[in-house]
Amino acid sequence: MSAAAGLTTLGAGACSTPSRGQSQSAVQQVTAPPPSGVLGANFNGDPRVMTFGELETAGATWVRGFFAMPDADEGEPGEAPAISTLLQASARGYGTVLSLKFPYFPERGKPLPRPGTDAMNAELKRLDQVLPAVLDEVDVLVIGNEPFIECPHDDWNNGAINAFYEAVADHVIEYRAAHFPGGCRTALYMGALNHLEDPGWTGAGTERWMTYVRDTPEIEGTDIHPHVASLADSDTYLDYVLPRLGPDKKFLVTEFSLVQLWEEHLTDRVSAEYAAKYGVPPGTRVWQVIKKALDEPFPQDRWYDFLRTSPWFENNKDYLRDQVRKFRATGKLAVATYGIGQDTAMSSDFGPGKKPWLLNSLFASRSVQPLPDGTPAPNYAWLDEFKALQHR
Repeated sequence: MSAAAGLTTLGAGACSTPSRGQSQSAVQQVTAPPPSGVLGANFNGDPRVMTFGELETAGATWVRGFFAMPDADEGEPGEAPAISTLLQASARGYGTVLSLKFPYFPERGKPLPRPGTDAMNAELKRLDQVLPAVLDEVDVLVIGNEPFIECPHDDWNNGAINAFYEAVADHVIEYRAAHFPGGCRTALYMGALNHLEDPGWTGAGTERWMTYVRDTPEIEGTDIHPHVASLADSDTYLDYVLPRLGPDKKFLVTEFSLVQLWEEHLTDRVSAEYAAKYGVPPGTRVWQVIKKALDEPFPQDRWYDFLRTSPWFENNKDYLRDQVRKFRATGKLAVATYGIGQDTAMSSDFGPGKKPWLLNSLFASRSVQPLPDGTPAPNYAWLDEFKALQHR
């Protein structure tokens, strides 16, 4: 999920209970398969959207989250919600993926630190606080969250983004070698590339990015985030990355969705069938229904009817199955992770200009009333396909 779609400062113990209404003793240990063609669950920066009970319901064996590096200044990184949740998951047998987020968004007006500067040294100091908590504890460490989104545009192709992330990666590599001379379970990836369907997002920066990935033995591959409008758009990610990976590297897909397609239809009118059944004016727009559901969560049947009678959604309800099959067919997929819940950032202040991330999630904890047992209802379409994709 791009830019501001995930929270980074959360209450401690966000995942300390297995499920809403489920006892701790009911949670089972899992055995995570090796990172080869795996489909896992993603909570982004907010583990409150996920419980271990929901992971069990989904059949997930891998979990991904991100940690914003400035939060290392606020306390012990291992106690931060995203990292502590992943450490708990690891202790339960889950495979774990942690992305390190360096938020130099354009609107913040700060360029990426240049190697050798005080700003760069401050970032490396934060790394030295985080690495002891995560190396040899998580299975995959992704160096960067969405680097090209999270930095000024001027730094894309002037060498700055590459110099920064290469310096970070080199520091991680050196730290791992020095502290784990006998070997470390944590694999290193660079990540993640965005908007590769748009030629404006490729250039000298992405070329050097892939060259570093290919030519650095300690880096096992790159991450991609194809949030797209069609499966064809996601193909452009594979067309770009695969030839540049080299024969021995793999790729991650720690975020992916059709959110750009959903966004195109927010101002569509709802279907006549839905309007008649639920007594809403025929001119009601899609975004207004979503906002209504967030303000006053719908019964499950009403939410399902809304999406079932929306052709732009119903005609793509097999997206998750089709997309994961495409990733797996390359033979190069390590781990893909799909959004599990509807967090505050994706749900608050909803309107026609808000990206509808919440239509992607496996569970609909904010737009649908809880099930009778108190657990969140599955979102329409995705959960059954997610569960089926655990078996290959």
